[in-house]
Amino acid sequence: MADSIIQLSNHVANQIAAGEVVTRPASVVKELIENAVDAGALNITVLVKDAGRTLIQVIDDGKGMSEEDARMCFSRHATSKIASADDLLALVTKGFRGEALSSISAISQVELKTREQGSEMGVKVQISGEDFKENEHIAHSVGSSFAVKNLFYNVPARRKFLKSDQVELRHIVDEFQRVAMAHHSISFRLNSNGSDLFNLKPGPLRKRVVAIFGAKYDERLVPVDEETDVVKISGFVGKPAFSRRTRGEQFLFVNGRFIKHPLMHRAIMNAYEGVLAAGNFPLYTIFLEVDPSKIDVNIHPTKVEAKFEEDQIIFAMLRSAIKRGLGKHNVAPSLNFEQELSISIPLITDGAIISEPKVTVNSNYNPFDTSNSNIYRSKQVSKESPSFSGFEKNSDKELEEIYGMLDSKVSEPVQSLGDLAGDLELKSEKIFHINKRFIATVRSENLVVIDVKRAHERILYEGYLRAGIGGGTIVSQRLLFPEPINLSKADTNLLLDASDILKLFGLELSESDSGEVEVLSVPSGLAGRLQDCLDSVLTALQDGTWSDEEGKREKLAQVWAETGAVSRNGVMSEEEMVDLVNRLFSCELPSVDSSGRASYTVFSSNFIETKFK
Repeated sequence: MADSIIQLSNHVANQIAAGEVVTRPASVVKELIENAVDAGALNITVLVKDAGRTLIQVIDDGKGMSEEDARMCFSRHATSKIASADDLLALVTKGFRGEALSSISAISQVELKTREQGSEMGVKVQISGEDFKENEHIAHSVGSSFAVKNLFYNVPARRKFLKSDQVELRHIVDEFQRVAMAHHSISFRLNSNGSDLFNLKPGPLRKRVVAIFGAKYDERLVPVDEETDVVKISGFVGKPAFSRRTRGEQFLFVNGRFIKHPLMHRAIMNAYEGVLAAGNFPLYTIFLEVDPSKIDVNIHPTKVEAKFEEDQIIFAMLRSAIKRGLGKHNVAPSLNFEQELSISIPLITDGAIISEPKVTVNSNYNPFDTSNSNIYRSKQVSKESPSFSGFEKNSDKELEEIYGMLDSKVSEPVQSLGDLAGDLELKSEKIFHINKRFIATVRSENLVVIDVKRAHERILYEGYLRAGIGGGTIVSQRLLFPEPINLSKADTNLLLDASDILKLFGLELSESDSGEVEVLSVPSGLAGRLQDCLDSVLTALQDGTWSDEEGKREKLAQVWAETGAVSRNGVMSEEEMVDLVNRLFSCELPSVDSSGRASYTVFSSNFIETKFK
């Protein structure tokens, strides 16, 4: 029998390794910037074209390399950072495995120009798919310039799975921000297709954070500072009032290296307990300094994970430090041990008359009189609940104009509902509000329980989608005064790239000559939820689902529906409940919300009877 096991060639092995280290253009940017930092650079420039597909170039003024090192650095496991396994216990550099450059050269065309201090001439090395093409002496400044061209040119299957330019550029910006945040004493510049996205000058951490996210973030930052024998904690957290519904502004660094650590993230979130709205995420840029021998960063190919020897102690200290920081700046409740804790009893003055408490009874109260019952409240009372203003009777005409919805009284049953769609005219004695979240009603002798929020999502989703079919536009509400966008520059650029489709769906943006971006109009009914709209759109932009025109319209319709749907803790009048149910069963697909979750469930009479046997 012939032997079936063979030794893979170095080229194939490096291409396989590249799949772990280089997953997208952003991975190349990360590795090259970190190498520049390790080389002692004070000025680092990153140039990208077509979101890194065509070109990624990183230029630094670090110590540079000799001619031999310039060739050796592309060999697998060639590194200047460690010499033995013991060195892994005291890592202070970003890279150390020697896999990055060999992996990058295996799936791209690389040109390296470099000169080390003391050398009169520099050297240029060209390598394509690990094959050295040229090696010559050139004039070059001290430092290195890596140009990575045509990424994945020899692995078309990998190139095919890259997302849109907007998504890939966003990942590049993320990696750039992480390194720039950790090294605020270094000057960084990021240029995309000839336009500068960032030009960061050296300065203190606060200045770097503000330079990345925008001047308006300065007032949102709360400093955190704590030092113990186990860990030193420093950085900034955001005020709860400026939290957002999307992640992306959370940065955790250990010994200058960005990491993702669920336990430490939970410690930070626990520190906000009681002051942060459910589902929101605060901004934080936290630096932990730990003894290198008590942390292991060699557990993931991209080195974004770490293990702490004393993780529970650090967890408690981190949570405490953030709580203390928030308390000092009066943005979180804190204990005042100097406050008098005794019960305050007012003094009784001389001559005061103390009367016996009496019970007051309304003799005109009639428990059988339903005119004042909560279920028959007046329209004025229901209007006080803004969460359900979309179901007010006087807004029916406006909703029909905006969303093109069907009349609440349909002329024929919806086919997919079968018997349930028969009795669409609800009567008052057949509808109930349960736990401020569900509506219960009876249809064809079956008990139907409807989730209020999901039902409203389905109604809005089909309305927005119907208005956007065939290139139509969503009716928008013009803001009285343009609203400046309080987002980072990277997020703002994402919105501007999608401004055309956003305008069709009612969100109109304007960029001034000074570069400031403002919101001019929002989809009708969402004016009070502008930040939620922007956060939801950014989430959609970042997940790479903008594949085609139809997909964009469906995604935006879903985003607007989820943003505009009522909350689950509001009180509804009977009129509003009837209107909601009738509109739900007028939809084409009433059984699920915009995300495909069940909007109602049915309990048959036979099922109910079995519970009493």
